[in-house]
Order: sequence, then structure tokens, then C-alpha cells
Amino acid sequence: MSVNRVTTSTVPEELEGVRTPLRGRDAELAFIEARLDALDRGEGGIIRVEGPVGIGRSRILAESAAAARRRGTRVFEGAADPDAQFVPLGPLLDGLLSGEEPLSGAVRLRDLATTPGQRFWLLQELGDRLRETARNGPLLVVLDDLQWCDDLTLLTFNTLAAGLSSHAILWLVAVRGGSVPSGVRTTLDRIRQAGAHELALGALDDRATTRITEDVLGAAPDPDVLRVARRAEGVPQLLVELLGSLREAVTIENGTAGLSAGPPAPRELPSVVRRLDQLSDEARELVQTAAAAGAPVTVALLAELLGRSSAALITAVRESLDADLLTESGDRLAFRHDLVREAVEAGLPLSLRQALRGPGPGDAAEADRLRTAAAELAATAPGPAAERGLKALELTTADAPERPRIIAETIPLLWQTGRAAQARELGASALATGGLGPEDEARIRLALARLAVPFDFSEAVRQARAGAALPGIPVDLRGRLLAMLAVGLSMAGEHSAAEQVAAEAWETAAAAGDRSAEATLTTVRSAVSFHRMDLAEAFRQAERAAALADALGVSTSLWVPEALWHALLSNTTGRSAEALAAAEDGIRITGEQGRTAATRMWLMTRSRILLEAGRLTDARADAEAASATTDDLGPGNLADVTLRYVMMRVALHTNDRQTAEAYAAEARRMRSDGAPVVRHFGSWMLALMADFEGRPDRAMAELDEVMTSPAADRPAYAGLVDPADAPVLVRLALRAGAHERAAQAVALAERLAVLNPDLTFLAATAAHARGLLDNDLAPLVRAVRLYEDCPRPLARASALEDAGRKLAATRRSEAVPYFDTALALYARAGAERDVARVRRRLRAAGVRRRPSTAGLSGAWPELTAAEIRVVRLVARGLTNQQVAEHLSLSPHTVGSHLRRVFTKLDITSRAELARLVKHRDSGE
Repeated sequence: MSVNRVTTSTVPEELEGVRTPLRGRDAELAFIEARLDALDRGEGGIIRVEGPVGIGRSRILAESAAAARRRGTRVFEGAADPDAQFVPLGPLLDGLLSGEEPLSGAVRLRDLATTPGQRFWLLQELGDRLRETARNGPLLVVLDDLQWCDDLTLLTFNTLAAGLSSHAILWLVAVRGGSVPSGVRTTLDRIRQAGAHELALGALDDRATTRITEDVLGAAPDPDVLRVARRAEGVPQLLVELLGSLREAVTIENGTAGLSAGPPAPRELPSVVRRLDQLSDEARELVQTAAAAGAPVTVALLAELLGRSSAALITAVRESLDADLLTESGDRLAFRHDLVREAVEAGLPLSLRQALRGPGPGDAAEADRLRTAAAELAATAPGPAAERGLKALELTTADAPERPRIIAETIPLLWQTGRAAQARELGASALATGGLGPEDEARIRLALARLAVPFDFSEAVRQARAGAALPGIPVDLRGRLLAMLAVGLSMAGEHSAAEQVAAEAWETAAAAGDRSAEATLTTVRSAVSFHRMDLAEAFRQAERAAALADALGVSTSLWVPEALWHALLSNTTGRSAEALAAAEDGIRITGEQGRTAATRMWLMTRSRILLEAGRLTDARADAEAASATTDDLGPGNLADVTLRYVMMRVALHTNDRQTAEAYAAEARRMRSDGAPVVRHFGSWMLALMADFEGRPDRAMAELDEVMTSPAADRPAYAGLVDPADAPVLVRLALRAGAHERAAQAVALAERLAVLNPDLTFLAATAAHARGLLDNDLAPLVRAVRLYEDCPRPLARASALEDAGRKLAATRRSEAVPYFDTALALYARAGAERDVARVRRRLRAAGVRRRPSTAGLSGAWPELTAAEIRVVRLVARGLTNQQVAEHLSLSPHTVGSHLRRVFTKLDITSRAELARLVKHRDSGE
């Protein structure tokens, strides 16, 4: 027996011999770096890297080996090949006995390997040699494509790894995900039981896709190029090869890569060609026939096209499934990835493609099957559901009666998966074409109204109103349109109109027995109660709406954020922990399901909750994360009243004038929006900015429109967007000499507290506002006491500061404890501007405190407390998801923290961060 060099046939993320930078795998590499740190300390182990074809397993192994070599660790690399399984122990021996530094005693080991009956002694000798080598320094043994390993290699690997577990040997193995031979599965189970670490490689996120696209094309991609790149669905190998085929069609202007003549026709992809070449003739022919057929096909149809019996295809079908080219989809065979199908088809003569092509325009049965599949997938996998909806449209002729309904069903799926512009264009094109019956038009307008809610409150109202006005439409459809109209009006801030429409919608929904509309209208009813200052009733209705929507499933909900509103009200009514838990669950679940739009809405909601909880760094991180996932229609109105507001408030608390001015410019744009609520938010933001600049008169002028608007649609808190801001408004009005407005704000705060006697937070706010207006210490002290039981640290700090300020005028020593407590709360929140102001008050009282900010440490003076917590966990090798779970944050927030950390520390990778943590913690 000879031992030959065996290499993997997959070279991911490489184009024309040039390897692109590794993108989107920072978490995985940081984890491996942490294991290499442990290896340096003498701790061995096993890491199993798993993922589908083309996901980048081999690249991760190569980068890991390079990282180990940079540390001075000896590395042995082996890889299996499907064509070389007849060489027992080939992959393992190849890794250990080849290369620049083969294992000692290589000649004897080769002799044992080629001598019959010596395998027992070979195993003993291998163990001894590895043990001896490990005594001189740590070892990394890399074994790629475990699924192709022969049984003897698997047995030897498992035996050596177990027998040498106490030595400084790290085994890094990679295996294809999905179905693997039974011997491989047994080995995987054994190493899992032995404590192997597992790295499951998933699809790259959109940011990594964008960066790889820029790497390959040499310029930032425009939306059209990025849309093509997204067809790779985050599979690195397919992405790089797809971009390679795209380069001839790309033009670069002003540093941006665009498509001058639209996306090119599909071409063969190198990796697909290699995989086809590895198949038997029969399996290759079957795969090519399936590609030409286009849509998922039955084995019976393939047998008919190939002129054979179904039984005769058993081996070829199994081979194509094992090669991960095809997969089973019910009773049909489908390609694992549409780009793979297109690449296989591109290699066939055009005449053959046309002769074998499956369903085309007018194939109503196939379109109906795809539509049914989309409906079944909608609740759990909106991305694949949207693709099936689009495919059904391709197979539906322009005059087909079912086409408008398919459009209406596909629009929400596209929006949910971050393709809002495509969804809007689909609906707008259908409406512009004309010729629609009232019911078809109404369904499309309902879909467009749902789409518009996060982006343009006024547009949502327009679409829902136009749809509801159409004659002769079914009662349930009209009920849903009226429900969406009520939602749009409520979100826009037109409360009286929303209440009137909701009353009519209730009757219609009840007549139709529509529980989905009922959930939506219950949310509107909650918003009406909130506007009337009955927060207890508002919360009760929000709780009911969220429960109804959850029971129905998100895909049937007219308005996805029923649970979002419930979370916000939970926070407002003092249930902050419940609100944060709901937001974290929302971010996690929608992220797992690929609901990009809903994930972003949850991030925006959570940023508002974190702001009010006094977690300024985390609030800013969530807002930045939501901004980074901006939909292709732009941020929109929901972002106006959440993340922009949050970023402005954080900037003011942290004395970040540049950021505050940037969001003040956004607030001026918001002042001219068609939705009253957006105008109100803009006015309040501008008032706060004017106060920040020391212009109280200007601040009052900014609030003129809000505080003189019709009472029916005026914000419930005299122009405020948070009841906790009543003292802020009173203080601002008094500085401007607007005593009447200050009194108005106090009266409303006290009325709100009376209407909601169970909410201590509102009583505290009212007492705080009253104490400011009357310049009276007693209500200020009462507010301090009431705030102690409330999850609003910044509001409590403000009351402490005001009480201390009042005491300082006559009883300076008694003021100091109030200032000290306020200082600690502000510092813990990271409110640098407020910290500086309280320090000035303490100095005026004759007290000096050391200038330290909570969250900063001697070892990490650049970072906040929240950032340090993230850094510590990342340095231990945790992924963003694991850090998020540990700290009850979202992965997006963790990512935002890391971006800030990298900028502050002037580093570019998690590996650098891990080394820096080790360096600083050692005191070097």
C-alpha cells in the first residue's frame, strides 16, 4: 500500500488563484484563537467544524492553521477525498507524515502502514510519536472532510484523540453537514460525548456579503449588484464564483460597482463543475436533466425524460443526494441551491434545455403548488416562502385571474425579509397596470398598507382608506382594511379619527369572525386608552392583542408589532424586566426565522426601552444596530420615533454635540412630516436641542405647534413623548419664563398620576414636576422616595439633583448626599454631561469628588462598563450570539459594542482583542 498526498477538492472563497479576505467569521476565528490560547497553556481538545458544501469549512481550517503557526505551534494538516477512500488511514497519515515538519520516525511509520497485519503496532507507534512530540510543544492536528474518511482513519482518529486527551494536542476536524455515512456519524457522536467543541458554520450575513462583493469587484456594490450577490444566500464559495462571473458585466463609476446592462445570464461555476465531474455518468445525467427541467421534479418525471424505470434511478438519485447537489422536497427532487441548478443548466446546450424544460408561463398547476408551499412556509421561513411566491408569479400569465392574489400574498413576504422596495414595486406595478377588479385591488392595497406601516404612516393610511372605499369587496377584506386604516391613523397620531374608524372596523370584523383583525383593533383600542391616559386599561388591551396575535401566528397578523406595543407599554407601566425579556425574545425569534424587518423593529423598540432604563451605551448600540440594517426603502417613520429619538437623547446625556446636531437636522425634517406624531417627536427633539444650547426661549417656540394643536390629537403629555419628561418640560418652561406652560405640564402629570394610582412612577413624576413649579422641597423629597421603587434611574437621579439643589441654598451639608447619589446614578448610566453638572454643584457645596466614571477601569480606560463586559466574554472565545445570551443583549447590540471597541482600541479583529485582553490582564 502506498500513502499518497490527498487534498480536498474544495477551495472556497478563491478566485483565479487570488484568495479574498475572510469575512463574516470573526466569532468563529476568535473562538479558535481562544482554544489556541488554551493549547498554549497545555490544554488539548477537539474542535469540530460543520457546515454545508461551500460554506467555508476548509477556509476556517486554513486560517486556523496559519494562526497556530504564527504562534510557533506545530501543525499537521490532512484532508480526505471522495476518490481516495480506498487508501486506509491515508488522510491522517498524509497530515502527520508529510509537510515541512513531518512526525518523527516517518520512515518506520510508513513501513508499518504498508505492511499487512501491522495496524495495531502502527496505532501504538502513532500514539507514542504524538505523545513525544507534544512534550516539546503544543500540536495542532487538522483533518478536513471527515465525511470522506475511511473507517480505519475514523477509528484511529477517535482512538488517538481519546488516548492523548491529557496532552497539549488540539484536533481540528471539519465535516459536511447533513447526511453522512454511519461510521462518520458514530465518530461524531463519540467525540461529542468526549466534550468536543462544535462550530456550526451558517450563512454569511448581509454585511459580510457586501464586503466580499467589494473585495472581488474592487468597489462598493450598488443595490442592483448587491441584489445579485444576495442570490448566493450567504454561501461564500457560491458568492465568490458568482461575482467572478459578474465582473465582465460590472462598470465602476465614482467608486461604485454597477450593472450597465442588467445581470448577466447564468454561467457555469467552477465548484459545480468539479462536483459534477466527481459523479458517475448516470448520476451526472440525472442531475443535468433535473436542472434543465427547472422546477422541482418527481423521480417519475426524471425516469420518463431519461427513458428508464424509476427503480433504475435509485443509485443515481442516492449519489446526487450524497453529493449535496439535490435534496428531497416532499415527493420531488430539488436543487440544494438555485445557483447550483442554474450553473448545471448553463453547461447544457440550449436546444437540450428547451427540450427538457419543465413548467413555464401558463403552468397553473405548478404555480398553485408553489403558492401552497409559500403559504405553508410563511410562518417559519418567509425567505423561501417569498422565493416560491415569486416563482409562482413567473409561471402565471399576466391575464391569469389568480395573479393579483399571488402578488398580494408575496408583498408581505418580501417586506418581512428586507426587500421592501421590491415588494412596493410589485404592488405599485400591479395597480398601475390597471384592469383589476375591486377585490383584487383591495387585497393589493391591504398588502401595501401593511408594507407602509414602518416607513410612512401617511402612506399606510392612504392605501388602507383607498382599499376600504372600493365597492362590493368581501366583508372580511373590508374589515381588515379598516383595521389597517385605524392602525395607520393611530400610529400617525390622529387619535380621534383612529377611534372612529376602529368602531366601524369592530362591527365589520365581528360580522366576519376575523380574529386577525380583532388582534389589530385591540392594539388600536389600547393606543386610544393610552392617549386618554388610562395606562392600566391600555396595558390590559395590549396584553390581549399580543396574546391573540401570538395564537394566530405572525404570518396572519395584519400588523406585525402587536407584541412591540405590548413591550413598550410594559416598560411605561414599570415592567421593565418583562419588556426587555420580550424584546430579546422578539429579536432572537425573528432573527432565527429570517424576518429582517421585524428584527429591526424589535431593535428599535428595545433601544427605547434601554434608554428609559438608563442603559445609554446599550441603547445607543441597539439604535446603531437597527440603523445598520436599514431596509432598502430607508429608515422611515418608525425609526423617526424610536432610534432617531434615542440617539438624540443619548447624545444630549453624553454631551456629544456633533451627534446631537446631526439628529437635530433630522428633527427639522420630521417637523414637516405628514404624520402628527412624527411632527410632535421632531418638535420635542428640537426643544431639547435648544435647551442643550442654552436657548430656553427657542425651546418653548419649538413646542408652540404641539402645545396649541387640537386637544383630540395632541400628545397626552403636553407635547412630551415620555411621561418622565414632565419635570424636564417644567424646568425648561421656567427657564424661559413660561410659567403658564410649566403649570400646564404639572397639571397633566398630576392628572395622569390620579388616573393611574397603581403606577408609582407616575406619582413620582408628578411630585417632581410640582416641586419644581412651586420651588418646594417637600414634593421633591417625596419624588426621590417614590422613585426608589421605579426602574427609571435617570429620572430618579434628576429628582435627587433637584432636591439637592434646593437644599444647597440653605442647608449645604444636607444637599451633599443627594448630589452624591445622583452622581453615582448618572455615572452608572454613562450620562457624562449630567455627571459634569452634578460635580459642579458638589464643588459649589464645598465638596470635591475624584473624577471617575462608572464603567471605566484602570486596565481599560477607553471603554465603558457595558463594553468591558462584552470584551471579557469575547476574549473567552464566545460568539456574538453566546455573548448576547449571557448578557441578555441582542447579537446586533453586541456587534455594535464590538465595532466601538475596535475603533477605540484601534484593532480590527477578535483575535487582536483576545491578545490585548491577555496582555493587559497580565499587567504587562
